[in-house]
Amino acid sequence: MSERACMLCGIVQTTTEFTRDGCPNCQGIFNEAGVTSMECTSPSFEGLVGMCKPSKSWVAKWISVDSYIPGMYAIKVDGRLPVEVVDLLPHYKPRDGTQVD
Repeated sequence: MSERACMLCGIVQTTTEFTRDGCPNCQGIFNEAGVTSMECTSPSFEGLVGMCKPSKSWVAKWISVDSYIPGMYAIKVDGRLPVEVVDLLPHYKPRDGTQVD
């Protein structure tokens, strides 16, 4: 079973789950941009954090997933989102560690 991480929110799911259901947090944005969830996921990621109650977790806030569903999240996700998605997000911060504040 191969796992992938969403390059926008960092949730980790199987390839089958992303193909079948899309990203549970970001699919609306991907649909609006006209791209598939598979174009916005990466098999290359580092670190995993399990979130049971993201809205109550300081770690979830630290990795910017406190408004997302419970699940497993990658700390760093390699890859770049399609420009169509980035153009919809004025405050987008890449999850690959390349943005400098």
